[in-house]
Amino acid sequence: MAQQYHFDPATYRDMVIAEVPAYEDLQNEVARASADTATTRLLDLGAGTGETSLRVLARHPHADLTALDESAAMLARAQARLPAAHPHVSRLQDPLPTGPFDLVVSALAVHHLDGPGKADLFIRIAAVLRPGGRFVLGDVVIPDDPRDARTPVNTDHDKPSGVPEQLDWLHAAGFRAAITWQRHDLVVLTADLL
Repeated sequence: MAQQYHFDPATYRDMVIAEVPAYEDLQNEVARASADTATTRLLDLGAGTGETSLRVLARHPHADLTALDESAAMLARAQARLPAAHPHVSRLQDPLPTGPFDLVVSALAVHHLDGPGKADLFIRIAAVLRPGGRFVLGDVVIPDDPRDARTPVNTDHDKPSGVPEQLDWLHAAGFRAAITWQRHDLVVLTADLL
């Protein structure tokens, strides 16, 4: 797998908003999809500067947050915004922090993995979730209609998959999964561990 591109924490938000016009809506929908899950332990995969964590914690203010990202600089920015968080510098391909977690979220990170990498990650997420726990994935996907491809994709670093195959991988990992929001090539999937 190619080396991941490391974003600049100081410019990340402006860059992602310029490239992903529905970024704010995606983040809000990830948080909304987490709302009806009783959450005391939360894991944010690809936490970056903490945008997703902040929104999810607004719905679960007493949750204990573990923020995982491969960039120590991005996590340092997140830590400044979320001082009670437990930063975890790690790649998505590495072993996940020890669970059980009630809720795992990820926004705009999993598409950096190829298909087998996503399927493996979903299995590992299931292993750190409590029974009945929830995984919420907000990400760029390959849309059914090519005209809906709106988010710039760099083939060296971005490996989006279609929704049907991601739902299949989630089901194979032991989740009941569904689309809860979609706009063009952005989607939020909610997966409850059976």
